[in-house]
Amino acid sequence: MPRDIFCLVAMRKHLSFCLVIAFSILALVVSAILFIDYVKPQAVFCDEQGGCGAMKHTSIAYPFRVPAPVFGISGFLAIALTQLAAGRRARIAQAVLAVTGALVALYFLYVQATMKTVCPYCAVVDVSALVIAGLSIARLVRGTDPPAGKMIPGGTAIALAASIAIPIGIGVTKRPLQGNVPDVIMQEIREAPRGKLTVIDFADFECPHCRNVHRELAALLEEHKDKIYLVRKHVPLSMHPHAINAARAAVCGELMGKRDEMADALFVAGDLSPAGCEAIAKDLHLDIEKFRACVESPATRARIEADRATFQAAHGRGLPTLWFGTTQLVGAHDRDTLRKALESSLKELEEPKR
Repeated sequence: MPRDIFCLVAMRKHLSFCLVIAFSILALVVSAILFIDYVKPQAVFCDEQGGCGAMKHTSIAYPFRVPAPVFGISGFLAIALTQLAAGRRARIAQAVLAVTGALVALYFLYVQATMKTVCPYCAVVDVSALVIAGLSIARLVRGTDPPAGKMIPGGTAIALAASIAIPIGIGVTKRPLQGNVPDVIMQEIREAPRGKLTVIDFADFECPHCRNVHRELAALLEEHKDKIYLVRKHVPLSMHPHAINAARAAVCGELMGKRDEMADALFVAGDLSPAGCEAIAKDLHLDIEKFRACVESPATRARIEADRATFQAAHGRGLPTLWFGTTQLVGAHDRDTLRKALESSLKELEEPKR
């Protein structure tokens, strides 16, 4: 057995080389899995309702609007490649990259601790980063270089590429985890007319992202209006002072037969004060006295609280939150992403009929 093929039979001083490559491959596999779950409309590997979903919906999950796993893949790949290079500069570069990764890993672990949750995949990546940092510092101190052998760089490069490509290839074709769909969402789906796709829209009329998504979504829903069962859920946020006024107006507009017209007007209105909402009601030719009574009605407040409770029961973490059947989208998305999620869900709805 040629020792330059299998590093496990190499000299003891190269054990750290093998460990860095092994932990890098492990971290790359898991980072690729996380990447798929971050870019697909709904998770296919990790439970959306657990720690993975919690981390995915934090602000640190998309630094500079780029999925965090992209940085993980790039970083671990760079560390592994510097591990293959000889010389002091390579050792310094590896140590700098590894220590930077370890600091990021510690921060991610701290965030999970403060949230009192654990993302299993994230934890594997973070622990791998810490181990690699220790090994990289040891390499720098000892001044060790990779083992000699023509096949080691090529074989390692193939293993690194496979550790990224294989999980992504599996994830692209893998169906979403059905266990990720909360019971309250399934209940709404069951109540939809036969043959129609349930689209649930949790939104705040004063939320800028909700407004942007509504603008893009409205045109898509119009294209497929004969196949869509739209459910509007109102989740006014306390940070938006007039969101509650708009939510009450929306509930009353729905009760008075102008649900979509009222929603469309509220999403573009510049004034969502009580007077502004009443002006919209007048423009829609609603009975103003009935509208005023509805806005002040305890039943209207109860409806909004019920929508909030549904959002919480669905493990909602951010607005807007959309459900296209069993596919969830959270946050701001462009029209292409919305179209793909909608059309994919429509296709899945029609598949059993074939």
